[in-house]
Amino acid sequence: MSYKRSDNRKADQLREIKITRNYLHDPEGSVLIEMGNTKVICTASIDHKVPKFIRESGAKHGWLTAEYDMLPRSANKRILRDRYQGKIKGRSQEIQRLIGRSLRSVFDLTQIPDKQIILDCDVIQADGGTRTAAINGSFIALYDACSFMRERKWLKEFPINNFIGAISAGVVQDNVLLDLAYDEDLAAQVDMNIVMDENGKYIEVQGTSEKTPFTSEQLQKMLKYAEKGIKEIIEYQKEIILKGLTL
Repeated sequence: MSYKRSDNRKADQLREIKITRNYLHDPEGSVLIEMGNTKVICTASIDHKVPKFIRESGAKHGWLTAEYDMLPRSANKRILRDRYQGKIKGRSQEIQRLIGRSLRSVFDLTQIPDKQIILDCDVIQADGGTRTAAINGSFIALYDACSFMRERKWLKEFPINNFIGAISAGVVQDNVLLDLAYDEDLAAQVDMNIVMDENGKYIEVQGTSEKTPFTSEQLQKMLKYAEKGIKEIIEYQKEIILKGLTL
């Protein structure tokens, strides 16, 4: 049974992506990423000291970590700020760990032995796929922060080894779809988030049956769609960075 998407996209089609670099004045790296109606501000801040657990371990490398949050009216109903709940929401913790793991997988921490880079991801408008948008935007913010350090000769070698991209896929009314918007995510039988590098290697695969179990055929189709989408995202990232464009 064919499924008509509310925005008329094909099953394996990404939403429109737009990345605006240097979105904020002060951070060493900052972007606004828009994937469809999802909008996330990602900043990279350089801290000239490493966390306590690194210092105490005697390790000769720095650190890279991430924080993630949603503004109260980024969604259709107001979200209560974490500080009023007295703790970080479990969802936010899980997402910021995903962002940090994804970026560290392609980053040489030994190139920043006395520094920490903190990626802050703030969702200003949520329409599905906020975590994958945060990873895609954070990568560009991180790249720009590394360029900032290179210009000041703080680096021996550029620490980013590969480009990475992330996207969601899922099953809605038994149809495999790429890059789920909120209405599709809400109705999804299966929800999956995939992170890959530019060489087609998997960094993270998170797949969950929301309503009914999924088949091997559906799994392979989701991965195939995700690989196609991530290749397109990385091509866009390279166009922005390697050609010096701000699109």
